[in-house]
Amino acid sequence: MKGILGKKIGMTQVFTTNGKLIPVTVIEVEPNVVTQIKTVEKDGYDAIQLATETIREKASNKPKMGHTNKANTTPKRFLREIRGVNVNDYTLGQTVSVDIFEAGEIVDVTGTSKGKGFQGVIKRHNQSTGPMGHGSQYHRGVGSLGTMLPMHVLKGKKMPGQMGNVQRTVQNLEIISVDTENNVILVKGNVPGAKKSLVMIRTAVKKPDAKNDQAELITYVQEAPETAEEQPVEETEENNAEVTEEQAAE
Repeated sequence: MKGILGKKIGMTQVFTTNGKLIPVTVIEVEPNVVTQIKTVEKDGYDAIQLATETIREKASNKPKMGHTNKANTTPKRFLREIRGVNVNDYTLGQTVSVDIFEAGEIVDVTGTSKGKGFQGVIKRHNQSTGPMGHGSQYHRGVGSLGTMLPMHVLKGKKMPGQMGNVQRTVQNLEIISVDTENNVILVKGNVPGAKKSLVMIRTAVKKPDAKNDQAELITYVQEAPETAEEQPVEETEENNAEVTEEQAAE
């Protein structure tokens, strides 16, 4: 098990050399710092705490700065635990970057879904609407709620309420590319959360050892424009006319 914290930038698409289009989510990963290591002997379970996104000391407080100072790092905005890792592979203050993952690995991505406010059962639970004719007078209602025998609404009934803004995990996503130069990971498909929101990438629980063949992507390299010295002089009729007049004068 391994993991890292990142920021969801948005979605785009890439193309393989055989013409296949792959929708991907771009996740920017600032180098994470190991701020705490928990063991079974001391804490009852094995885990590491990762911190990311540096903030100013003015935006932090003394307890938080004291915690990060133990790892010899600056105050961080986000701190999250990852359980199930081999704690012997990590040291306090160690930096974890995107190169811990490789293209083709299967991962689980956790994030906080977009909040959609108070919604009805049609949108929240995908229930069907009533007849849309004017005479029905029942279109987007909840429907029958209680039953005759207990004479009350049973617990667990799907009702209108707050939708979204909850932690969700999408499992078994494939890593398409890892850009170590720009600290970016491209994950196939979509992940929960709004743009610039925190996401956690971890080894897939159901497929920890699975790895697909790396896709050969088409890369577009923009060539630098040629300088004036390198550009060849095009022969035109005006240039040829000037040369002939000089030869005639000689």
